[in-house]
This record gives sequence, C-alpha cells and structure tokens, in this order.
Amino acid sequence: MRFLAALLLLVATLGSTPAAAQSDRPPAPYAYTQLSDPKKEADATALMAELRCLVCQGQSIHDSDAEMAGDMRHLVRTRIEAGESPEQVRTFLIDRYGSWVSYQPRLDRATFVLWLAPLLLLLGGGFLVFRRMKVRR
Repeated sequence: MRFLAALLLLVATLGSTPAAAQSDRPPAPYAYTQLSDPKKEADATALMAELRCLVCQGQSIHDSDAEMAGDMRHLVRTRIEAGESPEQVRTFLIDRYGSWVSYQPRLDRATFVLWLAPLLLLLGGGFLVFRRMKVRR
C-alpha cells in the first residue's frame, strides 16, 4: 500500500511539473512586434540571429519561442529603437550574460582557447601527415 501511495505521489508530481513551468505573464511588448523603422528592424533581426537563447541553447533568440528569448528580443528592439548600434547592444548582452550568448564571441582571455584550438588542431594534423609521409619515403 505504501508503494502504491508513493507511486501515485510521484506520478502526480511529475505530471504537474510541466504545468507549473508555464508562465502566466504576457510576452514582452517587442517580443513579437516589429519596429516601425524597417532599417532598425533589419538591424535588430540580424543581431537576434547572432545571439544564442539562454534557455534553448541550440537556437538563436530570433528562432526561439522561450520566454527568455522573447525578453531578449524585446531588449534588443528597445535598445535599437532608442538609438544604440547593434554592436553596443551585443556588448551589453555579452557583459550581462557572458561570451556564450553570442554565436560569434569576441577574442579575450576566456575565449582564447576557443579561437586557438582549430588552428592548433590543423597544425597538429599537418605535422602528423608530414611525419607519416616522411616515414614512408
């Protein structure tokens, strides 16, 4: 009987988790509304395609339907509407969330290995191929 009660409690808890995860907040005003100026909207859209959704992690904030992505789209559009350049907005978001938020992280101490690793792997592979060809001769 205890096992059945524990099982029912587990099922009830797991069944209610997705419902509890949904927010009842309305989306941010600019999350799904475009800017009236086509040039500013184009800048905002291009920037949103280069920023990673912090919830989905595999999608840009432009493509994601997560609430956090909507808030970030709102933030991007609001700042661009206020006259900031896309680079200023990108810098603000990187300072706020870290280099990981950008699909094109800037070069600094934290991302140095990320930028250097492909070059080192290419040089290492070239060295191995060169040694292999030298041994065969």
